[in-house]
Amino acid sequence: MTYTLSMLHISLPPLLLLLHHLHGGAAWKVPHQAFDNLQPPHGHQLPLALDHDEDVDIYGATSYAGLRTFANLPFVDCFSDENTKGHKYDIAVFGAPHDTTTTGRPGARFGPPAIRSGSQRKSPGQWSVYTGRNPLQDWATVVDCGDARLTWLDNTASLKRLDKVHTVLSGRPAANSSVSSTPRILTLGGDHTTTLSALRSTYQRWGPVSVIHFDSHIDTWDPLVLGGGISDYAGLNHGTFLHIAHEENLILNTSIHAGIRAPLLRRKGDLRNDLRCGFEIVTARDLDKLGTKGVISKLKERVGDSLVYISVDIDVLDPAFAPATGTAEPGGWSTRELLAILDGLEGLSVVGADVVEVAPAYDNNGETTVLAAAEVAYSLIDLMVLKPV
Repeated sequence: MTYTLSMLHISLPPLLLLLHHLHGGAAWKVPHQAFDNLQPPHGHQLPLALDHDEDVDIYGATSYAGLRTFANLPFVDCFSDENTKGHKYDIAVFGAPHDTTTTGRPGARFGPPAIRSGSQRKSPGQWSVYTGRNPLQDWATVVDCGDARLTWLDNTASLKRLDKVHTVLSGRPAANSSVSSTPRILTLGGDHTTTLSALRSTYQRWGPVSVIHFDSHIDTWDPLVLGGGISDYAGLNHGTFLHIAHEENLILNTSIHAGIRAPLLRRKGDLRNDLRCGFEIVTARDLDKLGTKGVISKLKERVGDSLVYISVDIDVLDPAFAPATGTAEPGGWSTRELLAILDGLEGLSVVGADVVEVAPAYDNNGETTVLAAAEVAYSLIDLMVLKPV
């Protein structure tokens, strides 16, 4: 049998229609077997749906459905007393979209949603092949609180608001108070200045803490050096916040940097000031000599049994692994090395943590930066769950 286009009710692209016209609208021969069992749809329209099956579940969770939260965690508006009623938590994840105190490329205000996007493959039904642990199926109730409402027009106003956000979130009753009496916070930055608000909050709850600071820069610069001594406003930035934290007595003299490799602004003065602020340094190249186990040992020995805050600037990684950051420095660690070191910190009493300086506009097509940042954040949650405080 011979079929024509009008008989088949087929809509062809313009090029094929032109060819059909040039052939004088001649019938195209198609093997009849291809259409022997074809039933013409009613009104020449394909059916829009199959018969409904009552057994099909359309409400079950998947990694890519619903509102985008970190690792598909439940969303709780932790900033509102009214909305938090009946929703207690032990660990709160929230975003601090602030980047107007950076000295390099801006864009970290878009870091929190990007990190959440990188975590979409994570779910409560996954266990680590390395540790056998699943922090989302343990004793702790972990939630995503969304992002703090910060202004980008006034740094002082923005950071004061962030100070209060930390105070409010950590001041709520814990879900499992018999295990851990005070909720802990994981912050998604945002530039590194946001860590100062977190340290002020941890001081209110636990007193001074040791800081394990993963970064390519020391971030203890004197504001008179980095900021130019123009004003106190200019002196508060992502390279001076640890100096300010020391001046406010928020941190102990048992703190340590890891992954340092950026140039100093003063040949000797910066290192003297860094030591005065209570820090020891593990450089990026120390990993080549010590290995991951050696670096882990140095970090643990330095902080001892003290309470610890862990801050991870994503630029601790080499730009090959994390190009999407404001002040990238060549010669950094790989994602695998950083994650291995974080896993090795098990047993520390981690009272808070953050992942900062993710500026997704500079990421590559594979989004390696946000994937790395999401994995780092997940590891930090694991450390907090592993050791209640």
